[in-house]
Amino acid sequence: MSKKAKVLYDENLAGFISETDEGYEFVYDTNYLNESPRPVSLTLPLQEESFKSKVLFAFFDGLIPEGWLLDIATEHWKVKANDRFGLLLLACRDAIGAVSIVPENE
Repeated sequence: MSKKAKVLYDENLAGFISETDEGYEFVYDTNYLNESPRPVSLTLPLQEESFKSKVLFAFFDGLIPEGWLLDIATEHWKVKANDRFGLLLLACRDAIGAVSIVPENE
């Protein structure tokens, strides 16, 4: 089973992140790469090939709230603190900075 989300950079579709049985995958959108793209993170440089990892990429994990904000998020949305992808989808739509995460079906 795979969960997928859009990654927006300054409101523009930059790519997609997904959680699969094997781990996580991030890939830049082809149209985004053909414009005047900026990498979403220095650890995810612009490229056509997808990035794969057994754990959530540090950049995306860093968008998830910590401390008391994490406690509020987990209680409010009834999601476990170790469900990092679930938290990414729920809490990072209006993240601080240029990158935001939106569920694929929105």
